[in-house]
Amino acid sequence: MPTSRRQLLKSTAAAAAALSLDWTRAQAQAENLRIGLIYDLTGPFAAGGSVASSIGAQIAIDLVNEKGGVGGKTKIAPVAADSQSKPDVAINEAERLISQEKIDIINGVYASSHAVPLAAKVEQQKKILWITTAVSTAVFKDKNLQYVFRAQIHSDQYGQAFASFLAEHAQGKLGMDPKDVKVALIHEDGPYGVGVAAADEAYAKQAGIQVVLREGYSASAPDLSVLVTKIKRAKADVISHAGYNPDITLFLRQARESGLRFKMLFGAGAGYSQLDKLRATFGADIDNFCNIDPVPAQLLDPAKLAPGIGDLTNAMVTRYKAKTGATEVPPHCSMGFNQTWVLLNNVLPVAKEKYGSFDPEAIRKAALDVDIPAGGTIQGYGVKFFPPGTPLSGQNERSTPVVMQNAGDRISVVWPTNIRTQDPVFPLPKGSTYGA
Repeated sequence: MPTSRRQLLKSTAAAAAALSLDWTRAQAQAENLRIGLIYDLTGPFAAGGSVASSIGAQIAIDLVNEKGGVGGKTKIAPVAADSQSKPDVAINEAERLISQEKIDIINGVYASSHAVPLAAKVEQQKKILWITTAVSTAVFKDKNLQYVFRAQIHSDQYGQAFASFLAEHAQGKLGMDPKDVKVALIHEDGPYGVGVAAADEAYAKQAGIQVVLREGYSASAPDLSVLVTKIKRAKADVISHAGYNPDITLFLRQARESGLRFKMLFGAGAGYSQLDKLRATFGADIDNFCNIDPVPAQLLDPAKLAPGIGDLTNAMVTRYKAKTGATEVPPHCSMGFNQTWVLLNNVLPVAKEKYGSFDPEAIRKAALDVDIPAGGTIQGYGVKFFPPGTPLSGQNERSTPVVMQNAGDRISVVWPTNIRTQDPVFPLPKGSTYGA
């Protein structure tokens, strides 16, 4: 039967409509860049700082999108994944984002035990892994990674800060030569804890400080009383503890019950950076404990940073408090925000404008072009990635931690001395629950 004019017009109109719909979808896709966000939204790591990091990352995305997106043109469409505080789930979620969601960029990762296998997995597929939070040096050391980047500090730097603080203050504050100070290094036995403890030991010995105990344990251990007993027997003056939230709580509770005394406890980020949660459990008992981590941006003097950085920090703080109802903004929020902000503002625009696309190869090249001087980020440090062929290829060579001290209901920076906001209280006062 011959096709009528009306049928022909209907058919043509339908084809045109379908073409228009396809074009509209293509345009929408072209104007959005989908990025995977992997964080532990449930499980023990969630309260240890992972959720705070994820909120910081989302705030950075929101601020960029409100100004039109990357380069004012491309909106970021985040695709969230919950790694559930389990390495196998993290790997499966990364695989899903890459193979099913067709995503080329994964941002996030809280735990080093996840970051180590994820880095190998994503590198193998030549996709981008942009690590915001996990610190283990083992993620990068001698791996010659090409597509994995981290502007965050690495675990070796915890040891440098720990030993430097003790060497600088032992004589003046404790009346002891550094070689007479006895330190106990305790840590969860994943890549994070092992990396921090190894760095603590290496740099302490380099400074002539005595390491009288180094002991690892499972972060899910139901009892740490034997560990507490070993510390007592070693007569440690100072404790360095790399742990998450539940294990820190268990250790401090059993230490208090057994009457463990020491001159100072240094945390290494993670659970020790969740001050509100520790304070809810231990109250004033944790006053004057120290913590080594990247600085919460709001503690820095904006006058010492690049123009506009102070305003950016204020925006992050205001939004975090509005989203969470929290009165304190933990360091992990700054980590998630800062690293994501660098990706969205210093890398992706260059990938598009200089290298022509948002594909992994263009992003890799753009990341290696980043050259942010000290004072150019909300956490104070600069950003320049070690290039391929170097021992820490992909790691930021300009990152730096600080030593913070719990000063009542606030946090003070006590090291490095040139940017400190308070002279350190060292040793713990005599009236302290744990004070020697």
